[in-house]
Amino acid sequence: MYILKNAWISISRNKGRNILIAILIFVIAIASTVTLAIRNAASRLIDSYYDAYQVEATIGMSRKNIMGELEEKDKDTILENASNVILTQEEIDSYGDSEYVNNYFYTATTYLNSSQIEAVTSTFEGGNKEGKGGPVRSDQQNSTGDFTIVGYNSYTAMSEFITGDYTITDGSVSEDFSSNSCLVNEELATTNHLEVGDTITFTDPSDSSKTYTLEISGIYTDNENSSDNKMNMFSNSSNKIITNINQVLKMDRNATLSLTYILKSMDVLDAFKEEVSSKGLNEYLEVQDNLSEVENQLSSISNVKTFATTFLGITLLIGGIVLFVINMIHIRERKYEIGVLRTIGMTKSKLSMQFIAEVLIVAFFALVAGACVGSVVSVPVANHLLESEINTSRENKENIDRNFGKNDSIPSKEKQKQMI
Repeated sequence: MYILKNAWISISRNKGRNILIAILIFVIAIASTVTLAIRNAASRLIDSYYDAYQVEATIGMSRKNIMGELEEKDKDTILENASNVILTQEEIDSYGDSEYVNNYFYTATTYLNSSQIEAVTSTFEGGNKEGKGGPVRSDQQNSTGDFTIVGYNSYTAMSEFITGDYTITDGSVSEDFSSNSCLVNEELATTNHLEVGDTITFTDPSDSSKTYTLEISGIYTDNENSSDNKMNMFSNSSNKIITNINQVLKMDRNATLSLTYILKSMDVLDAFKEEVSSKGLNEYLEVQDNLSEVENQLSSISNVKTFATTFLGITLLIGGIVLFVINMIHIRERKYEIGVLRTIGMTKSKLSMQFIAEVLIVAFFALVAGACVGSVVSVPVANHLLESEINTSRENKENIDRNFGKNDSIPSKEKQKQMI
């Protein structure tokens, strides 16, 4: 108590010196509080980006393994074996049944003909077969089918609508992933005078007696503005019919499947790869990921977080050094006071404790004041950083709703996870 009393008297007697120390600590406290707020805001933004840009794992051809075997084995045999690799439904579900997977979705693709409607083709010379199931020349259509039928198993799988590459212009996407509803490209609908509610009958290219009927629930437009042939007047998806995976598998049990696994975090990616491998993944296949894309999306906000952390460290380091130097100078100036206190019997330890108590008392009040001011200042700063993300998220949700042809919200996750 005696030490605290002497410390308070010393503070009152040396107001100028202690006010200088208090101002310095006050400024450090404000800067640290604001910097911490920015760092926390950046961390929340990163978390929100992780939710928006999920870590996806897909299964594709392992070019590395194929090229490695080509050096040792017969080329034709290797290429034939690799081309015949097909994932079964059981394998897809087995890989998805993992503690590292939040959800998984997939699409199925097959090709059909129709005598009821005419496929869209380019009238330009040199028009060739389009990618993604787009327009093909008439002399090439009959080999695989005029129309590409793509089936999705959930809203989550319909990435083209989520990204805005496809947009519903009339009707909507059916919420029933077991119905015979479908979406047709606006170009195909215009060419064949199709409307929402019309039905289309398709036939198997290898057996015309097998017919399948789909009802148009919506018409979509392709916003990608790209095609393999830049002189083609139609988009790549002009002959693409979109339905659900149940309908495609009814048409063709051997339809080409494309799947995506949503992982819980990037930290479990390696463990998921090992698990899939242990479950018997074919040697010609491998697990691929989108980590580079996620990291690119996070690079700017991660830089903000790194800058805030660095700035906080520099502020505390410089502030600590300045405070140490100021106190050392003041102690040298108080040699007479120290001598008097030592003469009246105060020990070195008690004298040191008094000086420390002086600094702590001044620092306490300065830190409380600085933290209060800093918290008030940091609120608009953090809100400004988060405002753009909140607005972006809201706009993205509204855009996705419009892309699906809906005015209300996208169905809940329970509806999105509808499986076969």
